[in-house]
Amino acid sequence: MWSQKRPPRVAVVGQGAREHAIVWKLAQSPRLPELFALPGNPGSEGLATCVDVAAGDLDALVKFAQDERIDLVVVGPEQPLADGLVDRLAAVGIPAFGPMQAAAQLEASKAFSKRLMQEAGVPTARFATFTDVEQALSYLRTQAIPVVVKADGLAAGKGVVVAQTLAEAEAAVRGMLEGNQFGASGHRVVIEEWMQGQEVSCMYFVDANVVVPMIPARDFKRLRDGDEGPNTGGMGAFAPVPVVTSDVIDRVTKTIVEPAMRQLAVQGITYRGVLYAGLMLTEDGPKVVEFNARFGDPETEVILPLLASDLFDVMWAVAHDELRPELVAWRDEASVCVVMAGREYPAKSDVGTPISLPEELPERVIAFHAGTRRGIPAAWKRLAAAC
Repeated sequence: MWSQKRPPRVAVVGQGAREHAIVWKLAQSPRLPELFALPGNPGSEGLATCVDVAAGDLDALVKFAQDERIDLVVVGPEQPLADGLVDRLAAVGIPAFGPMQAAAQLEASKAFSKRLMQEAGVPTARFATFTDVEQALSYLRTQAIPVVVKADGLAAGKGVVVAQTLAEAEAAVRGMLEGNQFGASGHRVVIEEWMQGQEVSCMYFVDANVVVPMIPARDFKRLRDGDEGPNTGGMGAFAPVPVVTSDVIDRVTKTIVEPAMRQLAVQGITYRGVLYAGLMLTEDGPKVVEFNARFGDPETEVILPLLASDLFDVMWAVAHDELRPELVAWRDEASVCVVMAGREYPAKSDVGTPISLPEELPERVIAFHAGTRRGIPAAWKRLAAAC
């Protein structure tokens, strides 16, 4: 645990609603941490000192952490994790909350993740990976429809196509492998069987020795009502999820999370941070849709308001392999998030669209910002309002 007499200095990397929610929760810590948001957003102002350092500028992030004698760096987005920011910080002796680059492959490469699940015996959809378009198309023609086509690498939550027809699946494969739709992230594709059931997000705090579940949440990826339209980064979420009982969580822990962590250890990889397990509750039990190596978005915006514990203490414990289940407690309440997005989202972002917010929001309503800036015009991608 934090033993210094002074308040800790904490830097939160990222500028989305997830990072705003993390800053908001850290600001409630009895440790009274001095918070920095890199680069943060207008919602973080007043809670943290926003510093104009991009989340992708690893050199500048490490230099800032050194110069400002930061005690803990919390890495929000997936790309800095995949690029090795935590490794760079460890090399200069700065603790971080988030997995190192090798562990972040669980999200950065779907092919790596699927192979690991296969080796660990973790229940997941049948799959095959391809870099050759003709081989991928030949395989597709042997599969049942619907079928799922995924870009192997990071694609900001948009690299997944649930194809309802063979033509749609073939177009997705060609778009990724031939059309450079997602750049290098789509130069290898994973084709999976479509799983039927209820989808749920189960996140865990994880250190080298312990995994502790968070309250489960359900997010909604499709753009339009009725679970229709293209996949997005998430249009809303709620927590907890009534069908996910303590027995279900125990089963997920024992059959999915712990085996995956053990298999990483076999490969010499230690995982620290948040493990996000996107699950399908099928007739045969929970199966993994995907792993992410960080807090989910928008799930974070509904889960952190329900956390009764000191988030700083939990994050500090994770970074130092001191995590204990009793450190994590939850309020017996519920939370809902609705995402406001531009008209062209997710095809493109609305830049310069003004948003007017009231001086005071209703009681128990929080507005978490993503992609906003002060002034008119305002660059706006998404604004999540959680209550």
